Amino acid sequence: MTDSVRPGSYIDGVWRHRRRDDMFTVADPATTATLAVIEQSGLGEADAALAAADSASGAWASAPPRVRSDVLRRCYELVSEAADELAAMIVAEAGKRMSDARAEVAYAAEFLRWYSEEAVRVPGRFGSLPEGGGTMYVSRRPVGPCLLLTPWNFPLAMVTRKVAPAVAAGCTAVLKPSELTPLTCYRFVDLLEAAGLPAGVLNVVTTTNPGPLVERLLSDPRLRKVSFTGSTPVGRTLMRQAAERMLRTSMELGGDAPLLVLADADPAAAVAGTLVAKFRGSGQACTAANRILVHSSVAGEYLDRLAERVIAMRAGTGTDPSSGTGPLINAAAVARTRRRVEEVLADGAELLAQGPTTTGPGCFFPATLIGGVRPDSVVAGVEWFAPVAAVSVFDDEEELVAAAASSDSGLASYIFTGDIAKGRRIASRLEVGMTALNTGLLSNAAAPFGGVKLSGHGREGGSEGLDEYLETHYRLEYN
Repeated sequence: MTDSVRPGSYIDGVWRHRRRDDMFTVADPATTATLAVIEQSGLGEADAALAAADSASGAWASAPPRVRSDVLRRCYELVSEAADELAAMIVAEAGKRMSDARAEVAYAAEFLRWYSEEAVRVPGRFGSLPEGGGTMYVSRRPVGPCLLLTPWNFPLAMVTRKVAPAVAAGCTAVLKPSELTPLTCYRFVDLLEAAGLPAGVLNVVTTTNPGPLVERLLSDPRLRKVSFTGSTPVGRTLMRQAAERMLRTSMELGGDAPLLVLADADPAAAVAGTLVAKFRGSGQACTAANRILVHSSVAGEYLDRLAERVIAMRAGTGTDPSSGTGPLINAAAVARTRRRVEEVLADGAELLAQGPTTTGPGCFFPATLIGGVRPDSVVAGVEWFAPVAAVSVFDDEEELVAAAASSDSGLASYIFTGDIAKGRRIASRLEVGMTALNTGLLSNAAAPFGGVKLSGHGREGGSEGLDEYLETHYRLEYN
């Protein structure tokens, strides 16, 4: 990868070179070294990519479901075979620890396997009219050409989570990966091509200035859907633009996930779950536990145990097996995290523990535990997106639950309790799309991933994820 020059546009089955005077670099956040130089995609490439997707749309939509299934299954096998290479690329451009990168590759591959199986199970129904005299036929059809916008924090899994159901449904697409982590996506495209995906079904454009390019695509009458994973402010902008042409939209937006440790929870188990929910991927996930809410009766043991683990969690490179967390994505993320920690401490919170960090030029921030955070503190509702655990303690369990339910976001929540029935009752009171009960990990390719309120709409994964790329058609026939 080092210092290689790559075109940022894959159109109609060909990587297209552009002007060499309009490029950007992809850097390793652990060393700040340049990994690759990428040629920017422009409006011309965006137009050509959508034209290719539109041209391929009819043939791909009418392809037998088994053909689409076989392409995804072969791609699953190729991704699995290339797992070591893909994990190394994720470590290099996203800064993840190798164990987290390997887990992402396995997770990403599961979307390919799952939707290879779902491709041949697109539902439909028929039946007589209730009053008789006619028959209704209900079928599902591909939405058509889609725009898929993916973030940097899961450079492979977020791509397969969108591409796999689109391909399975018979849709074509233009994919814009994050300019911070495009290299893993590029390698995946090579594997998908090797698996037999026809030219034009998937096209890629990459740019550091996505606004004009995306706006151009959203205004084109050939586009039928946009799927976006990212921040709520950007999602709002895309929704406004998509509304002009009434495009189908799927939006997986920001999270403010509460993690509840109830009075009857096992503190050791709650800490184990917190380490996964908070620190996996250095906390750079929309599902990461953002607000940790603990009952006072177990707070002492919980915080002592968690502090012990945080102090031992060294921030280092992803290739170092002794690293507990990796770097943040860039220097701006480090500066933002440092500023927010200073703000919450100035607001009366207390620094309880902080892990060591490696020396060097990388974008490192130490694992951090902060206690005494007020529910209405200056960071309330702000996503940390960093290895910072912010803890609030409550004497009353009802107040704890009310605080968990107070956010305008509604993506995920975590509940730790010794009473499963109570945990289920509390889960039903939280306006979120997903809840993990007594575990810190909730993602699965077979499950519908997504949120409510300001965390967006639509689902990815499961049979629900396929529905996002299908339209419903009803035909009436009289006897």
